[in-house]
Amino acid sequence: MEQEIAELRRAIRDIPNFPKPGVIFKDITPLLGNGRLFKQAIDLLAGRYRSQGLDVVLGIESRGFIIGAALAYRLGAGFCIVRKPGKLPYETHRTTYELEYGSDTLEVHRDALRPQARVLIVDDLIATGGTAAAAAALVSKLEGEVVECAFVIELAFLRGRERLKPYRVFSLIQYDSE
Repeated sequence: MEQEIAELRRAIRDIPNFPKPGVIFKDITPLLGNGRLFKQAIDLLAGRYRSQGLDVVLGIESRGFIIGAALAYRLGAGFCIVRKPGKLPYETHRTTYELEYGSDTLEVHRDALRPQARVLIVDDLIATGGTAAAAAALVSKLEGEVVECAFVIELAFLRGRERLKPYRVFSLIQYDSE
C-alpha cells in the first residue's frame, strides 16, 4: 500500500499562490486524469469501507462529488451531495460555518438521508476541517450517523482533525508541512 500511496502523492501538483498569495494549492486533477491512479485511489478507499455497512456516501462540493460518487458506486451505497446555497432544487437544511477569512454555508436536501443512515463523508482534501464539520452537522440534522470522514489529502499542519472531533478521520495522503 505504501508504494501505491507514493504513486498517488507524485501525481498531486503544487500550485503556488492559489487561490491567494502564500497558499500552496494541492491540485488533484492530474491524479483524476490518470485512469489507473484514479481507480487506485478509489480502490484504496473502498477497501477500507467495504465491510463498514455504509448506507450513503456524502460528497462535499465540488471535488468531493468526484471522489464520493465513484466510491459510492464501488461500495454499492447511495450518494448524497452537500452544496453551496441556492444550488439544490428541493427543500434544504443549511448550516453556516467559520473559515479562516470569513464564513460559508452548506445545504443538503431535507430528504437526503433516512434516520440512522450510516454515512461516510468524503472530500478531496481536509485543511482546517470547517467544511467537513459543517457537513457532519447536516448529517446530524437529518438524524444520520457519521461513520467516518475520508479524504484523499490531509494538510495535517492545519490540524483539521481536531475540528472534527468526535468523528473518525482517514486520509490517504498526509502533508505535515506546507
